[in-house]
Amino acid sequence: IYYCLVLFDLHLTTTTTTMKINVACPSTGMQKIIEIDDEKRLQNLYERRMAQEIDGNVLGEEFEGYILRVSGGNDKQGFPMRQGVLTNTRVRLLCKKGHKAYRQRRAGERKRKSVRGCVVGPDLAVMHLIVAKKGEQEIPGLTDDQRPRRLGPKRASHIRKLFGLEKQDDVRKFVVRR
Repeated sequence: IYYCLVLFDLHLTTTTTTMKINVACPSTGMQKIIEIDDEKRLQNLYERRMAQEIDGNVLGEEFEGYILRVSGGNDKQGFPMRQGVLTNTRVRLLCKKGHKAYRQRRAGERKRKSVRGCVVGPDLAVMHLIVAKKGEQEIPGLTDDQRPRRLGPKRASHIRKLFGLEKQDDVRKFVVRR
C-alpha cells in the first residue's frame, strides 16, 4: 500500500501544465512565442473566450500596459478552437461547404469534424493572442522591429487605401512586387 501511495504522490507532483502563448503584433508584422508553466499565471487565462481582451500583466511584467485579444488556439491533440462553440471541450460539428476547417470533396457533401470550443481551458497546448493596444515599453522580438509586408493588395482601390493616395495618383508606382 505504501508503494502505491508513493507512486500516486509522484504522479501528482510531476504533472505540470505548460502552455505556449503565440503573441502577434499586426502593426509590426512580428510574432513571439512564450512558454508558461506557472499554474498561477495560467489560471488568469482560463475561462476566457475568443475575441475577449486580456490585460498584458497576466503574461508577465514585460507586457505591462498592453491589451491582448484571444484569437484562437489548439488543444494538445491539435484540434483548433472554433468561435461560437461555447464550451471548453471538444465537440463534433456537422460541417458543410463554407465552414471553417472543412473543404468539401464532392458537391453537397457534409462531414462531422472535431473542433474545440471557444473557451480557454487547461487542455490547450497553444493559445494565440493579438496585440490590441500597445504599452509604454517595447518588447524585444515583437514591437521593437518592423518586418516589411511580403504581399500587398492587388486591387487599385485597396492600394490607394493602404498608402493614402488620391484618385489622380498613379497606383502602379506603389504595387508591392512578389
